[in-house]
Amino acid sequence: MPQQRARLRLIDVAERAGVSIAAASRALSGSAGVSDAIAERVREVAAQMGYVANVHARTLAGGASTSVGLLVHEIGDPYFTEIASGVLRVGAQQGLTVQICHTGRDPENELVQVRTLIANRVRAIIIAGSGFVDARKQAPVKQDLQAFQEAGGRVAVIGRHHLGTDAVLPDNTAGGRSITEHVLSLGHRRIAFVAGPRALTTVADRLAGAAQALEAAGLSIEDIPVIEEAFTRDGGTLAMRRVLDEHPDVTAVIALNDDMAIGVLAALRARGMTVPKDISVAGFDDVAVAEHLSPALTTVRLPMAEMGEQALLLALKEPPARPRRRTTAHSLVVRESTAPPPRRKR
Repeated sequence: MPQQRARLRLIDVAERAGVSIAAASRALSGSAGVSDAIAERVREVAAQMGYVANVHARTLAGGASTSVGLLVHEIGDPYFTEIASGVLRVGAQQGLTVQICHTGRDPENELVQVRTLIANRVRAIIIAGSGFVDARKQAPVKQDLQAFQEAGGRVAVIGRHHLGTDAVLPDNTAGGRSITEHVLSLGHRRIAFVAGPRALTTVADRLAGAAQALEAAGLSIEDIPVIEEAFTRDGGTLAMRRVLDEHPDVTAVIALNDDMAIGVLAALRARGMTVPKDISVAGFDDVAVAEHLSPALTTVRLPMAEMGEQALLLALKEPPARPRRRTTAHSLVVRESTAPPPRRKR
């Protein structure tokens, strides 16, 4: 069983790594006197054990740390690319380097990446992307981040998490309502949603907004197909194939992020279907490529680069008595991929 954090000592790390206490101390402080291989092994062991060295607090107190960490779910997703651009912009202005880590929406991998960043003595950690509806999935990360903050580190998140930190909150529920209202206003009633796992707070919030719009139109989301796949481009393609095979009467598809929407368009092209003549497609986020797709994608615009900037600026401020919240606006962007439903032949 892993040792409790309160009992972890430098000697525990040294024994696990098979080195002396002096060598472990030098490795964690970045001092000379140990080889690169030993230093790396000690840092890895410390990260695995969740040990935060006192030297980390001294480094932060002295203002010597010049790096911050950014955790993203999918490094290839344009949503996270644009958030990263905002973080990098502020980092450059502040003379900081940014370490970017990829978690793949895996809570265990997220924990490993957080511990690695802490062991590398970053000044602040930014977590971008959805949290998990079940708070228990992030409980170990929350514990490590609390210890990191107690040692002088700073944390901010983008999206709804159960981590008790400063947060930048995208307008996901209202955005889900807006995009659904738009599709309904065109006359569509046979709608399908292409979504990531509902275990993600982003998916849950966007679907909650969609449910509000459907209810106002006299419909229930319980009667609407919601196809869950990976919250990625490939997931969008797989989900759209399922829609076509299982719900061939659908006239509009709402993908809950633009990356999935791109996959939806690819699946429709492969089946020889024309958007929006045969079926309308909408997305969410308004990534940079959305307006350059063929057809250009109707979507919800979130200020992604600004979200990244706000998160790092929050993390660089003095810690508050209570976690701060910064909410962002959204806007509906109507382009060529949505139109009234096709007339059915009698």
